[in-house]
Amino acid sequence: MGMTKSRMDESILVCVYYGPNGERLIRRGHKMASIMDCPLYILTVDPLPFDEFDAEKTEYVERWQELAEELDVDNFLIRDNEKRSSAKVIAEVADHYNITQIVIGQTAQSRWEEITKGSFMNVLLREIPFVDFHVVSVERAIKDEIEGMFEKGVRAYLVKDGNSYRVEFTLSKEACYKGIFFKEIGTDFNNGIFKFMCNHKMCQVHIADDMVADPSEIKYKQQ
Repeated sequence: MGMTKSRMDESILVCVYYGPNGERLIRRGHKMASIMDCPLYILTVDPLPFDEFDAEKTEYVERWQELAEELDVDNFLIRDNEKRSSAKVIAEVADHYNITQIVIGQTAQSRWEEITKGSFMNVLLREIPFVDFHVVSVERAIKDEIEGMFEKGVRAYLVKDGNSYRVEFTLSKEACYKGIFFKEIGTDFNNGIFKFMCNHKMCQVHIADDMVADPSEIKYKQQ
């Protein structure tokens, strides 16, 4: 990946973690790198080994890898099974690749956490003092939707069922879409949202009692 850039005195590192903001950060970094015609790198850090990632994490990593190839990113880096702090790993990667600018998402950190644990941004500034940081805010509506109303996402599939689609959790040859199902908290039935990739975009449909609530949404997203 990555063609020779005309400007090598600048290089950009995008740091992503699991959630709907990752793609947004990557595209922001790509736009900056395109304007500057400089190298672009993507980094994600996880304390677990890759083979222990759950379905949701794996889905995000696969999408980031696809996006990295689509955008001709110079290198997509996964630092799994990492026992050091994220800040230490980011600093190491920044030094190795001569990074001059880092794009990172705003952490959802409460004031109490900031007082007791310290600001993650301040830790990064101490670890990497000679780099410019670009902090992209996370839309609270997205965060609340995933963390406040739904259970942890699990890998699932949409299977054609008459004029609609049914969500299933076992891969079969009838599966039309692969994605992540987020079940509503406090329900005994499969009600929630199904997130999936369609035409290189992250899409979602509402699920009610195992079925896509509005099948026309699928047809619209295919266009």
